[in-house]
Amino acid sequence: MATGSQGKPSILTRLAFGVGGIADGVKNNGFDYFLLFFYSQVLGVPAAHVATALFIALVVDAVSDPVVGYWSDNFRSRLGRRHPFMYAAMLPVAIAYYFAWNPPAGLTGSELFPWLVALTISVRLLFTVYEVPQNALAAELTSDYDARTSLMSYRYFFGWVGGLSIQIALLALLLRPTEADPSGFFNSDGWHTYGLWASVVIFLAVLATTAGTHSHIPHLKSPPPQRKLTIRKIFGEILETVSNPSFRALFLATLFGLLASGISASLNQYINGLFWGFTTDQTALLTVAVYFSAVIALIVAPIIGKTLGKKRGAIIIGVLAFTIAPAPVLARVLGLMPPNGTDLLFNIVISITIFDLALIIATQMLMGSMIADIVEDSELATGRRSEGIFFAGISFIRKLAQGSGVMLAAVVLSVASITPGMRPGMVPDSQLQLLGIGYAASVLTIWMLMILCVSFYKISREGHEANLRALAERAGQNAAGADSD
Repeated sequence: MATGSQGKPSILTRLAFGVGGIADGVKNNGFDYFLLFFYSQVLGVPAAHVATALFIALVVDAVSDPVVGYWSDNFRSRLGRRHPFMYAAMLPVAIAYYFAWNPPAGLTGSELFPWLVALTISVRLLFTVYEVPQNALAAELTSDYDARTSLMSYRYFFGWVGGLSIQIALLALLLRPTEADPSGFFNSDGWHTYGLWASVVIFLAVLATTAGTHSHIPHLKSPPPQRKLTIRKIFGEILETVSNPSFRALFLATLFGLLASGISASLNQYINGLFWGFTTDQTALLTVAVYFSAVIALIVAPIIGKTLGKKRGAIIIGVLAFTIAPAPVLARVLGLMPPNGTDLLFNIVISITIFDLALIIATQMLMGSMIADIVEDSELATGRRSEGIFFAGISFIRKLAQGSGVMLAAVVLSVASITPGMRPGMVPDSQLQLLGIGYAASVLTIWMLMILCVSFYKISREGHEANLRALAERAGQNAAGADSD
């Protein structure tokens, strides 16, 4: 039986694993930041319909995520448990993402709703087939406490860089301002070209991580012994696995964290374009600046994990990050920020963004590594390694939070009376005040709930090392028993 790598992955392995995050970064960036705006403001689909389409896709995800996770945990092939899924999803997921941004030309407004439902389901289902097995590799490539933080740091780094790069290309190269559209956000051809570019990047990222980690297949964990599986037994094992208390804590923490991120991302274009009055060029500069945030987080997260531990580090930097995030918007509501259109306003916002996002990304890196450490804790209790199920649970809650975030963002827009087609300068100050208050209050409250949930996570460095020793002793006893037979 393959036992998996116990040491620290090489830099090439970390790069090969991490580059897979680009595909997720591109998809999440598009769905979180632009899908609501594109279909609602550009194509004229009511925001509530977009939110409904995402909710319908979640119903499918509720079944597909645990099924794919369990399936990949128990899959048997000459290519191992994870790679067959990654190879299979490579081309279909890129094609589906392309069509999400290139709907039939004859459909407009509410007529696009069935198309949006079908493509949202397709993209998310196919990403599940790729993302869950790829994420599960983090717990198989190494069992080292700090090396897992490094692995997940690379993945989140590339995820942010990939998402940021395609966003910059969209804002700086494709959504060019014209006399008829000074903001540039309503250039339909630019959005369609974005769909093509993004789908190509997704395909290449999936290809790179799948081929780049292919050589590790012989050293990855083997599936559990074959046994008779029934529907009742399968779901019984899934429920037994996810009952792990640390997983429950992280599951809820991820729910609240991504729910707040979903609200923030969905309202990002409204805050930048309407609330602050930034142009697409300024928004692109804000996006470029976040590269610095990703680099800072890549350096900081492993250091914090080593010095403070993952749980304590995530709580400390999380509280700091999530308090800072809505501060500029609240300051504007209180009349403490410079007026729109001034260089000082932009410089303040971009400086805070770089520092704050670095802390947020570092928190995500630490929490991603914490998921991998649950695997051995659960294996000690159940006798099964269930990487796929754990990462499937986080994958599902990520989609649930993103979809719910869009719906809550739609509520904020409705309360502020922000309607389709509104452009900078057209929105009354009273409505902008409501937009800012709704944004700041919702994200701050939900992020603090995330930190509360993280506090219930139980696995420390010492606890993880104790789990590894106990599993090694169990393996030695089993081997001794087999030899005596």
